[in-house]
Amino acid sequence: MLTLKVLSHLLSYPEAETLAALDEMTAVIEQEKLLPEAHIKPVLAIINSYRGADLLDLQERYVALFDRGRYLSLHIFEHVHGESRDRGQAMVNLLQMYEAHGFEMSTHELPDYIPLFLEFLSQQEP
Repeated sequence: MLTLKVLSHLLSYPEAETLAALDEMTAVIEQEKLLPEAHIKPVLAIINSYRGADLLDLQERYVALFDRGRYLSLHIFEHVHGESRDRGQAMVNLLQMYEAHGFEMSTHELPDYIPLFLEFLSQQEP
């Protein structure tokens, strides 16, 4: 399920390593065919939009899109629970699920960060 790992990278803050792996990402999306056919072209278009792009421009675009407001937050429970107390318990439950499946968070992000969740899912058996 490398497609989920590719999606995780595309939704993460752009890094030089991401730009270096664009050909590999394209191959995974085209060969694994995990996504519905209607979604393959848009994902490949996102990958292709990174080609030749300046890293700082991509990072700036990422911050403008995901970090400057709640509407497009990459934190699942912000959309589900908002600022309610239920959000904290949901985080604890998600952390426990990660631990139960042997998944170690290698990032400083909250457990409900969508790229992190996709990384977790990419390591699970279908």
